[in-house]
Amino acid sequence: MSVMGCRFLLQGLLFFLLSLLQFNPLLAYSLKSCTVTSPDNTTEVWVGCSDQGLAAVPDDVPRNATSLDLSSNHIVMINSGDFNSLSKLRYLHMKTNWISGVDDGAFGDLSELLELEMDKNNFTKLSDNMFHGLWKLTILSLEENQITHVSPRALQSLISLKTVRLNYNQLQTVEIRTILQLPNLQELFLEFNILTSFQTNNLQVNTSNLRTLSIGHNYIQRFSITTDIFPHLQSVHLSGPSGLKWDVPNSTFLRSLTVLDLHMVDVSCDTFVRMLQSTESLQTLALTAMTNRRVLAALDMSDLALTSLKQLRCLELNNNYLKTVPRAIRGLSTLEIFNLSFNFISELTCSDFLNLTRLTELHLDQNRISVVDGCVFQDLKNLRVLNISGNAVRKLVDFFKVNSKKLEVLDLSGNFLIVLKQGDFRNLPSLRYLDLQSGKYYPANNGAFEGLNGLKTLIVTPFMHNVMNFTGMPQLENLKLLVTFSLKSSYDNPEPPFTHLPSLKNLIIEKYDGQYDMSADFLKGLKCLENFRADRFFSLFQPIPNLQALDLSNNKLRSLDFLIWANLSALRQLTLRHNELTVINETVLQSLPALTYLDLFGNPFSCDCSNAGFIQWVISNNQTQVVNAHQYDCAFPLSKKGTKLLDFDVQSCWMDVSFLCFISSTCLVVLTLLSSFIYHFLRWQLAYGFYLFLAFLYDSRKKKKGTPHQFDAFVSYNVHDEAWVYREMLPVLEEEQGWRLCLHHRDFQPGKPIMENITDAIYGSRKTICVISRHYLQSEWCSREIQMASFRLFDEHKDVLILLFLEEIPTQQLSPYYRMRKTVKRRTYLSWPQAGQHTGVFWQNVRRALETGDGPTDNNLLTGPADS
Repeated sequence: MSVMGCRFLLQGLLFFLLSLLQFNPLLAYSLKSCTVTSPDNTTEVWVGCSDQGLAAVPDDVPRNATSLDLSSNHIVMINSGDFNSLSKLRYLHMKTNWISGVDDGAFGDLSELLELEMDKNNFTKLSDNMFHGLWKLTILSLEENQITHVSPRALQSLISLKTVRLNYNQLQTVEIRTILQLPNLQELFLEFNILTSFQTNNLQVNTSNLRTLSIGHNYIQRFSITTDIFPHLQSVHLSGPSGLKWDVPNSTFLRSLTVLDLHMVDVSCDTFVRMLQSTESLQTLALTAMTNRRVLAALDMSDLALTSLKQLRCLELNNNYLKTVPRAIRGLSTLEIFNLSFNFISELTCSDFLNLTRLTELHLDQNRISVVDGCVFQDLKNLRVLNISGNAVRKLVDFFKVNSKKLEVLDLSGNFLIVLKQGDFRNLPSLRYLDLQSGKYYPANNGAFEGLNGLKTLIVTPFMHNVMNFTGMPQLENLKLLVTFSLKSSYDNPEPPFTHLPSLKNLIIEKYDGQYDMSADFLKGLKCLENFRADRFFSLFQPIPNLQALDLSNNKLRSLDFLIWANLSALRQLTLRHNELTVINETVLQSLPALTYLDLFGNPFSCDCSNAGFIQWVISNNQTQVVNAHQYDCAFPLSKKGTKLLDFDVQSCWMDVSFLCFISSTCLVVLTLLSSFIYHFLRWQLAYGFYLFLAFLYDSRKKKKGTPHQFDAFVSYNVHDEAWVYREMLPVLEEEQGWRLCLHHRDFQPGKPIMENITDAIYGSRKTICVISRHYLQSEWCSREIQMASFRLFDEHKDVLILLFLEEIPTQQLSPYYRMRKTVKRRTYLSWPQAGQHTGVFWQNVRRALETGDGPTDNNLLTGPADS
């Protein structure tokens, strides 16, 4: 058991700061399951991954981490490679997991590790090479496992080990031998095991550097030190069943012992006397929860004098059901710390602490004291710490009017104070810490804090709202208020409550129940405030330029817009856990230029585009660490409930609907104008190109098949010219000259698509005869036929096209397709009107054209002028 009285002063002074101050967050990122912090003005990097449901060591731990906390997860095994690249790690905590084994060499990369904690796991033994590589390890903690065996080689490599904690296991006495062989071991904790004795004759150790031995709550029947193997032993913690045998025949064997802690030890008065006789160098004696009332009664009757302990500095008698202060302590002029907490003392007399002139700490908390007269402390001229919390004190009756000028810490919390009178603390010029916390408010007269010019820390339940102005404490730096009503400036005193606290740096406001409001000027004047935490309140912030840490958790906040105007230019840490924030405005974050730590856990976030900017900021910012950002859950919309905030796809939010409509409408207008232009000016060229492409596809297929020509010529004409074809052309070319002609009305295959019939006819004939008239030029199908024939002309480089003009048509009226034919071939063509009465010559020229080969030729075989 720890000697808590010796540490009370430090705990009291640090309590307030620890409840406020956090560590500087490391810059640059938010880990998936961990947080990164860095203590002020150090190069330490602390990574916290506790309570994240992890089944294995995460792989994104920063390589420069010096401390790693994996407590309260579901890790079952430590594997090789889990800690690769973490060579700077010095503190590793894996408490409360399901770990049952460690691979050999798993800690091999942790050459700088100083402290390893694996409490509350499932280890049953410590095997060989389990801790190989931990040459610098000084603290090993394996409490609350089921360890029954320690291998002789398990701890062999831990040459620097100084502290071993194996409380709450199943170790027997024989296992102690292996542990005590560690060369630098100084502290050994083996409480709550199944040890039955502690005897130097059984340890097989020549000498040990052990300083602290804690073996309480075992089944020890005998404590025996009969050889001088513990020359440096300073502290022994024992508890045991009835009849404990104490065997230390030579007091020099415990010559260095300064602390003896006996908890729930049932020994006779004679045994207790022998204990005191063999530990004459004791400075701290703890007799807590003693089961043998005769020892306590002897103390109370002063039958067991403690005056033989000439060096006694600290005496703890807590948890002993004492109703009065034991007489045996009177006259202990060396005593400096006295702990009587958790007893049944209801009254203090003026002689209880007689002659304790060196006493600096007195703990009377958790008793039944209702009244304390000033004479009680009349001899305590050096008292610096007084704890009377958890009693029934109602009034301070001349409490500190005698010899209290050195008092620095006063704890009156948990009492039933009904009033603070003027001058109650006037004679406490050295007071630095004052705790007046209570479950109910109490009034304070004007000048109640008069004389507390050096007070640094005040914890108080505000008295009445009309006397909320704190005066008389110019050096107060830390203030904690436990509020039971609304805090507002009163009509009698309209000043903001903290106007007269120019040095206040840390402010905590806690509310017992319900919601409360603060006036707009509540924080006015706090120019030095650095840390502020408040529960269940809403405030219109005044500018606080030096504020560095702000905690507004559990306040039902729905918006953070009030922070924009608060001028929090120095704010580094912002905690807003468990509020009602659904959307985070990026403007708020931009108004906090120094922010490096943000905790928004437990808010009902909306996973939609309203948070897209915040999500992008969390992922990409290189300054602020958003704690556990990957664990933030979606609450809205319902379809997203149960998913994670950072899993929301923000890319879908960057589409500006109005801009998209503008682009779409613009493209539609441009497309319409372009289509109109093409139709009006380029429709023939496009149509020509289209049909050329179809002809190309058909021609490719025909070449592969190698089909011979079926006709001598395909005749392309318009239906209006059909009579001329049948009357003039067919009788001459088919009947007289014997050519096989293809005519669409006669030779096209029924049921077949017309475009296929046209292409089959053109490519199934050696030549194509185009009978051109004005009707022909206006016909869509005739136009397609000549386009197909033109492509064959260009593709095969053969003279396959014969043009017969039935009418004189000016060149400008010809379509682009025919001008293309004239440009490529530079050929003349046959004109029926120019033949006149010489039709025989006309048909002879047609015959000559049909008889010519397919190769290109420049001969003018046809009548009619050439185009120029």
